[in-house]
Amino acid sequence: GSISVFSRDTGAGIVRPGKKGTKDMRVISGSSRGRKLKELPGMDTRPTTDKVKESLFNIIQFEIEGRRALDLFGGTGQLGIEALSRGAAHCTFVDARRDAAAVIRDNLRLCGLSEHSRVVQGDALSFLSACREKFDLIFLDPPYQTQLLEESMEAIARFDILSEHGIMVCESAAEKVLPSLAAPYVQGREYRYGKIKLTVFHRAGRERE
Repeated sequence: GSISVFSRDTGAGIVRPGKKGTKDMRVISGSSRGRKLKELPGMDTRPTTDKVKESLFNIIQFEIEGRRALDLFGGTGQLGIEALSRGAAHCTFVDARRDAAAVIRDNLRLCGLSEHSRVVQGDALSFLSACREKFDLIFLDPPYQTQLLEESMEAIARFDILSEHGIMVCESAAEKVLPSLAAPYVQGREYRYGKIKLTVFHRAGRERE
């Protein structure tokens, strides 16, 4: 898998690799540091490994505080929860599976972050097509063996859901070729971690003071 980051300025999206059962999933830093998170049973969910998650948040560390985030393929909610723990103002989590939505809500409660979040049980692409708000930070980590990453990236750009100077982080398999997006979405750097890739996109905007 790999992670991509996209933003309205440069664009970025995230996908999460990971091996199940290697060790407990925990929040790495911030107000909920060290908090153990519940995991989903089965292999449908591929949590991002600690190494990749830590690298991802090192990449975007100055783009989190006070921002509004979207964790589009929430799984356990660990990416959005990490962002909230590090000072994001709010995070919306989306996952089509009832058990995943329940685990995300449980993990938010465990971390005391429920009031800064919204959990939507529903289809990611349907959520994007009906979305009437913009986000500063978007995490994309869908199942690798699907076209959901490309489809969600293109929908985010088409509906212009990333705010000016926003960032989208995509996690994918290292070999996956991501689509180029029309301006003002710009692809930034790629970061490779074994079989996983993170790609960052920005959404351009007016020059900041």
